[in-house]
Amino acid sequence: MTTLSVLGVGRIGGEIAYLSAILGLADELVMYDAVPAFLHSQVLDIQHTGLDIPVSTDWKEVKHSDICVFSAGLPRNPDVKTRADLLQSNLPVAFECSQALRGFDGVLITVTNPMDANNYYLCRKNGLSPQKCLGFGGQLDSARFGLELRKKGIKGDPWVIGDHGEFQVPLFSHLKDPVRNPVRDEILGNLRGASMEIIKGKGGTVFGPAYHIAGLIQAVAEDRRSTLTCSCILDGEYDFKGCSIGVPAVIGRDGVRDILEWKMDAWEQSHFQNAGEFVMGLCKDLGV
Repeated sequence: MTTLSVLGVGRIGGEIAYLSAILGLADELVMYDAVPAFLHSQVLDIQHTGLDIPVSTDWKEVKHSDICVFSAGLPRNPDVKTRADLLQSNLPVAFECSQALRGFDGVLITVTNPMDANNYYLCRKNGLSPQKCLGFGGQLDSARFGLELRKKGIKGDPWVIGDHGEFQVPLFSHLKDPVRNPVRDEILGNLRGASMEIIKGKGGTVFGPAYHIAGLIQAVAEDRRSTLTCSCILDGEYDFKGCSIGVPAVIGRDGVRDILEWKMDAWEQSHFQNAGEFVMGLCKDLGV
């Protein structure tokens, strides 16, 4: 029996609620949005599938859920250059939604950008267990990395760590064949701009994020103990603490079962160091 809450049921949140219902990832839904008429429409749209799944719109029920997806706030648009630029706009939204997370003991999945900073804020602000706070982004970045590799005929499993933004770090050393630094830099540049083409064309990303978030929910709900790249609250791992950043982790029913400290080569280590310092700077200014 899994109850899933979704705070913010817009483009991504609404799709997550829908996918979780039709895929059987949740037995009950709690849906909340700041716009009552829109929330009502999203609930009706799910109910009109004919699925027999209870849906509550009482935000006070969030604290009783097993998994909560935080997807409220402003999305990125063509005028927003980086995800970090959304911090001042979305931090008040995270503060408002914190009312629903007081007393919450389930697994939190943070989607709202800048995801790493928001994940850290929600964890500290509400006194949540760091092991139960996951930030989504690394799976999507890794999938985009895989596309870039296939274009160039490079074989191997794609993994991206670091922040979900300008400081993401594709792990080339985990591929089967060596990749020269100029090619690495070219691919990294493409990854940084991967979402903007979609945003300019249709207003925002939906299918990619929703698919991978559903996979993350499944890993938690079914205690799959899958190794995924998620933003985790670090406490000395990779020599960082006081921040949330993308790293490989074993994910199960209780959230982060283990943070895996993988070896990196010099190029990767340099980029990850920059990512850590950037995210620590954002988190330090949150006042939590």
